[in-house]
Amino acid sequence: MSKNWFFALAFLASCQTKLPELSLIQLDTIQLAASTLKVEVLADSLNVPWDLEVDSEGFLWIAEQEGKVSRINLQTGEQRYLLQIPEVWKVRTSGLLGMVAHPDFSKNPFLYLNYTVKNDSIIRSKLVRYTYKGDTLIEPKVLLEIEGGTSHNGSRLAFGPDGKLYWATGDKHDYTYAQNREKLNGKILRLNPDGSIPADNPDPTSAVWAWGFRNMQGLAFSSSGLLYTSEHGDAIEDEVNLIQKSGNYGWPAIEGKQDLPAELEFAAANQTIEPIRSWTPVIAPAGMTYYGSEAIPEWKNTLLLTTLKGKSLRILFLSADGQSIPSEEILFENRYGRLRDVAVGPDGAIYLSTSNQDWNPQPGFPLPGDDKIIKISPTQTQSTNSISPVKATEVLGLDGEQLYQSYCASCHKADGAGVEGVFPALAKNPWVSGDPKPLIELLLQGKTSANGAQAMPAFSFLDNREAAEILTYIRSAWGNPSSPISSTQIESLR
Repeated sequence: MSKNWFFALAFLASCQTKLPELSLIQLDTIQLAASTLKVEVLADSLNVPWDLEVDSEGFLWIAEQEGKVSRINLQTGEQRYLLQIPEVWKVRTSGLLGMVAHPDFSKNPFLYLNYTVKNDSIIRSKLVRYTYKGDTLIEPKVLLEIEGGTSHNGSRLAFGPDGKLYWATGDKHDYTYAQNREKLNGKILRLNPDGSIPADNPDPTSAVWAWGFRNMQGLAFSSSGLLYTSEHGDAIEDEVNLIQKSGNYGWPAIEGKQDLPAELEFAAANQTIEPIRSWTPVIAPAGMTYYGSEAIPEWKNTLLLTTLKGKSLRILFLSADGQSIPSEEILFENRYGRLRDVAVGPDGAIYLSTSNQDWNPQPGFPLPGDDKIIKISPTQTQSTNSISPVKATEVLGLDGEQLYQSYCASCHKADGAGVEGVFPALAKNPWVSGDPKPLIELLLQGKTSANGAQAMPAFSFLDNREAAEILTYIRSAWGNPSSPISSTQIESLR
């Protein structure tokens, strides 16, 4: 037996005693048109609960990024830790990411996990099936391995109504992968539950079901069997896509809607599919689920989408045929911090996980007790302090500080401090305060890394006024006493 498995079994043996039942602490009340909802803390003090899954027996599973798996009895609140995977490698957005239970868990007690490993300098992303038996997870079976990285791993798992296992993978931050059908990154993969390739895949020798994706963070089937994904754009056009067999979704040639000459040319040549919703400024969409319950009738036939930059829950109202998103509402913006995933219980209650202990914490977070599992459910008790969702509106005519908050603050932070070793500080930065030409060129052209990926996205989509406003703000904030930049200077360097 390897040393890693010895430690794993020792961890399991130490976790067989039940933890104390968790009492629910109410945070807020939500007032909808006819329903009143209570917001409570189901669990706290977690470490980046990346994926939530409710199995067919009504238990809530939690996968924490560092490799821990636990299960909560939603009737009693009892939480039991089941597994610590020793080989999980967590750096930035690698780690334990995707999780799904077999849809008939009582007969097939299988839990499917996707996580990142690193051996020497080789990073891999593994799809592993575990068997749940005797309050433990045993018999790990590797179904598939693909290339992994420190970012753009995706990754979500879901079972379809056809009984097949779907895996949404990221492009590994390599722009050559998403359109390469020989690579399994930047794809929707479709497998049989045992990991074999279904005979009715587009290519019966390949797991690829659809392609042309950047970094998918959500994967959800509706009650009618439609498959949706949420995906991070680069600097613009975060997306929700409706997935079709053999569909090409355009990345990296197309970002979001097909509206530039080069994008239109690629779309015509490759019959690409546009997203059914996109956001600019970006909101960093994360986990997503379909809501079809009568428990909250106002939200029936919606996609519930958690966001990281937006730090909100988005309620995306689907058309009757599920082909479009005519409207959306926003809830909890900046209230609980970054939200990573969402799941729905058998009674229609909604469960959210916060992500305030992750690699990119936002100002004012983490909060005490983070990370948390938050429960939303109907109540008969009304409160004078209730909150309500707000209609999403387009953002127009922002000044420099507002533009910076929309496009730059999630990386370089509201105070310009950046993230050490990842995003450089802008505060009191001599390069920012110096010759404006290289700063303007960086904003417009971005920065490309050795593998062709964007180390910093290009912001050439901003008009001259917006670009000048952002750079003038950066050069005058946080102790950067520099001259303003004009629209004319921007235009001269396009």
